[in-house]
Amino acid sequence: MDFHLQSVPDGRCRSHCPRIIVAEGQISNETPKEFMDFLRDNVGDRDLRTVVLIDSQGGYVVASMELGRIFRRIGAATVVENHCLSACVYAFMGGIKRVAPRGAQLGIHRMFADTSEGVFEARRRVYDDGSMAAMLMRYSSGMGVSRDLIRYAERISSGTIHFVTPAEMARWRLASRKF
Repeated sequence: MDFHLQSVPDGRCRSHCPRIIVAEGQISNETPKEFMDFLRDNVGDRDLRTVVLIDSQGGYVVASMELGRIFRRIGAATVVENHCLSACVYAFMGGIKRVAPRGAQLGIHRMFADTSEGVFEARRRVYDDGSMAAMLMRYSSGMGVSRDLIRYAERISSGTIHFVTPAEMARWRLASRKF
């Protein structure tokens, strides 16, 4: 995942407009550490606001939860820029305020891991035995999101994606449309 700062002109600022964090790309196992390094490099920016604009196709579930915990620890609001799909939703959950504006898409499906035994063996999907889902339910509950989101996601084929509707966002306490 790549991180950078983006100015947000508010009509009143001149040379010191508020700046927010933009997080784009796949969430890898290194992403939480890379985000902490990014924060350390930018902690002195007096115009920096704790708002993270996310655009991601997903990535690794455990790393996404770790990134979400960092968002929560720093008091960040999370906002979906275009897409927040698959494991990205778990990072998004970390926001103290979570916003998915009209046109933004949050997508969920069943968790899986790709594995292969050897160099010439085809990759195959391995599904959760229930332990990861239980961990995700505890995590989502701790973030103020209904465990029902995880239950629902685990029923969606890993080969497809379910785009969360505004009614589901509200029912699962996942996001609002407005900041």
